[in-house]
Amino acid sequence: MKGIELYAPREPKHRRTWTAAALVLTIVFITLGQIIGAIPGIASGLMTMQGEANGWPGTVYLLASFAFAAIITILWVVFFERRGLATIGFNGNGLKRFVRGYAIGLAFLVAVVGIIWALGGYRIDAGGAFASANVGAALIPIFVLMLGFIIQGSTEEIITRGWLMQVIASRHGLGWGIGLSAGLFGLLHAANIKPSPELLTGVLNVILFGVFIGLYAAREGSLWGVCGWHAAWNWLLGLGFGLEVSGQVIETTPLIVDLGTQTTVPWWVTGAAFGPEGSVITTVVLLVGVAVLIWKGKTRDFGVVAEPVPAAVTAD
Repeated sequence: MKGIELYAPREPKHRRTWTAAALVLTIVFITLGQIIGAIPGIASGLMTMQGEANGWPGTVYLLASFAFAAIITILWVVFFERRGLATIGFNGNGLKRFVRGYAIGLAFLVAVVGIIWALGGYRIDAGGAFASANVGAALIPIFVLMLGFIIQGSTEEIITRGWLMQVIASRHGLGWGIGLSAGLFGLLHAANIKPSPELLTGVLNVILFGVFIGLYAAREGSLWGVCGWHAAWNWLLGLGFGLEVSGQVIETTPLIVDLGTQTTVPWWVTGAAFGPEGSVITTVVLLVGVAVLIWKGKTRDFGVVAEPVPAAVTAD
């Protein structure tokens, strides 16, 4: 399955970045985006010198600052690779696919939290926003942060599934595209908390998530749905139930209920400090998702074989 173009046909004017260079550039784009975003954040007091957020407005800024990395990636695609946004997955039926992906992401997260709850993994520490004395004030950060998570989740998808996976798949096939992009995506989360069993499980689950969401994007032939899925999962996890998002805690009243982790339950059920993403429950749910996508998928569902392009017009 070499020569697979996942989102749009390849044209003679298009360039492809070398695979090794693309892996390095992924880290460069993300790092540059964080540096650029940190400068005004620190100057405005929304971030500390250590890169931490000051209150929920700082968290909103941190999430929104991911957009700098997305902009850098898009500029590379447009000006160096001479390609349009459709080639990284921003093609037709965007709103429909985004909303559908968002709904599926919410459903997956509810399933994971519900199973962990049924196994005794959580306790209720406090009510949600609607139990607050000032409901309006409690809802404002929740829905502003929803927009922040849309930017953050979409940025990660633009870089890893929209660009990196597509570049690799166009040279080496879908398997390599999904595997390498998912592996790098998992390693980018490897320093979120201190070394521990739940960190290892969490990183493996993030890699598995990359495999699942890569298959989702390839089968749909679009990036819109996975942007919605990713944004919904992170938002409901941190802002719906007050749980850790890949080990990170958002300090604000959650929408539904504030859940706490029961320390009497084994860490592999709850994910402990890494949150549900470090739980084997998430592993099982994602494996089911991967199995369904593979079972329902066919070769023709996963991109198109690119037309031969003269070597003189490629970046090979």
